[in-house]
Amino acid sequence: MPIVVVHSNPLFWVRLCALVFSCVAFAVTVHGANLLHGTGDWCVFCWSFSFAGTLLVLLVELFGLQTRAPVSWKNFPITFACYASLLCLSASIIFPLYFLKGQTSHSKMQDYRIVATVFSCLATIAYMSEVSISKARPGEVAGYMATAPGLLKVCETFVACVIFVFISDPVSYDSHDALRWCLAVYCICFILSAAIIVLCICECTGCLPFPFARFLSAYALLAVVMYLSATIVWPIFKFDRKHGGSSSRPSSCGSTLGLCVWDKQMAVAVLTAVNFVLYLADLIYSARLVFITV
Repeated sequence: MPIVVVHSNPLFWVRLCALVFSCVAFAVTVHGANLLHGTGDWCVFCWSFSFAGTLLVLLVELFGLQTRAPVSWKNFPITFACYASLLCLSASIIFPLYFLKGQTSHSKMQDYRIVATVFSCLATIAYMSEVSISKARPGEVAGYMATAPGLLKVCETFVACVIFVFISDPVSYDSHDALRWCLAVYCICFILSAAIIVLCICECTGCLPFPFARFLSAYALLAVVMYLSATIVWPIFKFDRKHGGSSSRPSSCGSTLGLCVWDKQMAVAVLTAVNFVLYLADLIYSARLVFITV
């Protein structure tokens, strides 16, 4: 009786809450938030994508179709939940920044936007709760994506995607070869981390001509070195006046809708450092995995 089992599982109720919260967030936004900026489309995508994926997971669980799914069910649900939590978190930050910041007059449209923000935050909490419940415990046999290194891979790729958005609007990496190197770092590490996630979800890690655990450790070491260089290079060429940068925030940024160019460059510097820390933690976990295997 798969339905009875699912209903007694706390994961079911957490996913149901996430489904409802994300649905309300994008439904309210589409109905009356009156979005005039392209950033609103991104927020609606975050909520609708999370809703659709959660609905799919719930239906598969309800009808006991896990064994017929073309992906590893030990890895897919928690991977999706982690991405959904990050997507909803980004929407919870971006949406009020672009559509509530500086609003002084009260209106029905503003009420819709406040409701969407609140339910986006609730959806974020629900998805984070799902990840917390689903992640592997010490000594528990689970898929790679349910372990700390697997969840770190999700965070690494998501942070890289945010970096891509900031450095491409406007293009801020073509003024010097050192900045192009930073772009190469972001691209190479993103592609490899995404490939690892796909291999795990499709259960293709055994097809590699070398031990998967050793590959993870070697890649994590390479990523740490590359991101360390980008963490140093990007601020030098963006905020050091000797290299054409600006160390002080322009006064015009205070009146800019959302983030100005300087803010985006600072965000890239911070997110690069964040990803460096994530890859460093990934290296520590991956090295332990190799030693335990040996």
